[in-house]
Amino acid sequence: MTTLTIRNLPESTRRALKARAKRNARSTEAEVRAIIEESLFPPDRVKLGTLLYEFGRKYGPIEIAEDDSPVEPADFS
Repeated sequence: MTTLTIRNLPESTRRALKARAKRNARSTEAEVRAIIEESLFPPDRVKLGTLLYEFGRKYGPIEIAEDDSPVEPADFS
């Protein structure tokens, strides 16, 4: 686990955190962890894997036409 120190936190913010923690039946430290986790990992965020899965279920397999023509080498001159 990592320790995070926050300096120069206004007293009003500390009091608000303490009050919020009490409302949620948590310690101030646990409340700060919850706030950070909720802001970084919101429950309604779109996850790429889920998005691709839902796209596949909705539209089915995608057919891609293959190009059998010979590949031209790149010219870097």
